[in-house]
Amino acid sequence: MDRLIELQPEFAQAMGETVLMIAVAIPLAVLIGTPLGIWLFIHAPGGIAPLPKVHAVVDAVVNTIRSFPFLILLIAIIPFTRLLVGTTVGTAAAIVPLTVNAIPYFARLVEQNITQLGSGAVEASRAMGATRGQIIRNVLLVDAKPAIIGSITITTVSFISYSAMVGLVGGGGIGDFAIRYGYYRYETVVMMAAIVLMVLLVTLVQFGGTRIARLTDKRL
Repeated sequence: MDRLIELQPEFAQAMGETVLMIAVAIPLAVLIGTPLGIWLFIHAPGGIAPLPKVHAVVDAVVNTIRSFPFLILLIAIIPFTRLLVGTTVGTAAAIVPLTVNAIPYFARLVEQNITQLGSGAVEASRAMGATRGQIIRNVLLVDAKPAIIGSITITTVSFISYSAMVGLVGGGGIGDFAIRYGYYRYETVVMMAAIVLMVLLVTLVQFGGTRIARLTDKRL
């Protein structure tokens, strides 16, 4: 316990770094991934405005990035990370691969959320003369809102665990803290404390996301 008290400032810094990674990567993933997911839905074969050839290319790129194991992606884009933020270590550098991986991950979830709505509401809107923009804003996004919020929660929880991996390459955060003290120095108590912090953070995010999704669900 004395050791944990001694390391409290470093604990706080590590938690702050983890929260910063997620607070930047997830909003960027939502900002870019949402329109990308909508685009994939609209321009899919059989969609509102099919573009089969272009869709096939974009779909393949999304699948390729999404299927990369995060640790391999983290290493593979090191030159891009250095070009973008000027370094390959630290919290700023960790945000780059997290964001790159999160965008296609979230886009695919949004596409699935919208696909699960079915075609009834879209066809009815088109029959009434709604434009493509109106269908997106007033039908797809409105009806899919609870599911999209749920997808944001899933993405956040997943990437909290991914953020721990960046500790392997000096990315900072709770993962880096656990590796430095729990693994290299064999301080099991410190590692367990780091794990408890991660579990608490995930639990808080999951509870908050589920609560918000329920509040926005018109069916409840």
